[in-house]
Amino acid sequence: MPTPQVLDELLRQLRLRGSQDATFDVQGLIDWLGRQLDAEIALVDRAGKVEAATARLAPDVLAGVQPALAQLSGGQLAATASQVGVLHVRCEALGRYVPRPVLVVSSPLPLSRESLSLASHAGAMIEVSRRARQADDLALRYQQAAARLRLAVFMALMAGELTLARRMTAGAVPPLLDAERLRIHLLRCPPSDRERLVNAYRDASGYHGRGLMVRCPVYDDHLICLLPEGHDSDGADGGLATPLRELVRDNPDYALGISAPMPLPGTARAYDQARHALAVARHTPARIADFHGRPPLAGLLPGQQALLWAGAFLEPIRTAPRLTLDITSLCLNFPRSGVARLLDVSRNTVTAHLTRAQDALGLDLQDPRCRAELALALAITDLQLSDGDAVAEPLPTPSVDSLLSTDAAITWARAFLRPLQLSTGGTVHQTLRAWIEAGTDAQRTARNLGISRATVRAHLRTAEQLLQRGLLPPGPGTHDLVHAFRIIDRAP
Repeated sequence: MPTPQVLDELLRQLRLRGSQDATFDVQGLIDWLGRQLDAEIALVDRAGKVEAATARLAPDVLAGVQPALAQLSGGQLAATASQVGVLHVRCEALGRYVPRPVLVVSSPLPLSRESLSLASHAGAMIEVSRRARQADDLALRYQQAAARLRLAVFMALMAGELTLARRMTAGAVPPLLDAERLRIHLLRCPPSDRERLVNAYRDASGYHGRGLMVRCPVYDDHLICLLPEGHDSDGADGGLATPLRELVRDNPDYALGISAPMPLPGTARAYDQARHALAVARHTPARIADFHGRPPLAGLLPGQQALLWAGAFLEPIRTAPRLTLDITSLCLNFPRSGVARLLDVSRNTVTAHLTRAQDALGLDLQDPRCRAELALALAITDLQLSDGDAVAEPLPTPSVDSLLSTDAAITWARAFLRPLQLSTGGTVHQTLRAWIEAGTDAQRTARNLGISRATVRAHLRTAEQLLQRGLLPPGPGTHDLVHAFRIIDRAP
């Protein structure tokens, strides 16, 4: 048996050689063992190749014990002792799983029992260290796979595909999918904190109790938390709503936007609400805001006429590839770089699909007014019509202006803009109009108004809080603002 001092040194060497996160320094440990035993050492891996060896190992040593190496690696033998020329060679298989690596020790004189024991201990520790690292790698890959599955479930819910979400999680359906309604809590936090929070609240199934936490694939500082309505009513389920609020309370860099309760197929709408609420929360002392918005404009328009207009408006892209339609829809709500990351395509691919849709529709999608009109059409219809679904309509196709001239639309627009008119004396209202005219470019807006860019952005932040809509970056909140101005400008 090696002395305690030698074993302590072996452990020290293991700590030293294993201090690097990426790889275990097997060569360094083999060299150390060779010096301790005054012998030449080789570690033969599972494929029969030399993974590490001391510098003076004779090439014919391994050739001389080749049959024994095959038996040791295959599990027929545990250890062998033989002689190759004048050298005494000891071979020992490491680990339990075949094919096994083999530690080869050669020396001019037979090794003592203590030396053989030290070699055996060193070989065993090499294998244990490697197994531990493999286990860590497997755990990391499991966490990554679980994160991808959670994101896939979220994206299926965003598309209203509840059945698809259940099918892709067959055998391990998250409890969230059994809820009738959910709220989305959108947490803004430093990007480095997201993984820590996801892991802190994750359970053994890879989910988060009855909820689901997803790292936003578009915004690096957003953590999307889907919680069933009444999530914290039963403390036994490990509810997340209260801990999320406590995180915001205790961390000044955090903010939280919370949607209204929504049926699971309405996850996309809940997400939009949470984005608007987060824009408001960032400018409030508590840094937490619930969504208190109004019904969406698309749902207030006369149904049959709205569908007729939307169908005619979107007719040029009905036959476009599905990816073109998806990219076009996503680019109305997210920056192009975010859409590229979300769909795992290049930014050039996103631009190409967007250009195809833009040319077919005859729109300039850099213009927020064109973007808002397209977003309204997409909100009215889901673009799932096939040729067999199209029904000839005797009614003439209305114009968008006629749709936006209805009493319901005018009432919606007046209510939408009223907080601006009551609270800011017209300055923010004027900046918002100039911002839309400038294509939502803050620098151009500042130049046109003769004010600083910082003032423009301050007015936009004030407007976000008053309108309960997110305007930075442009997206659904900007679309609502464009529609409200358009309606009011044509109203009696």
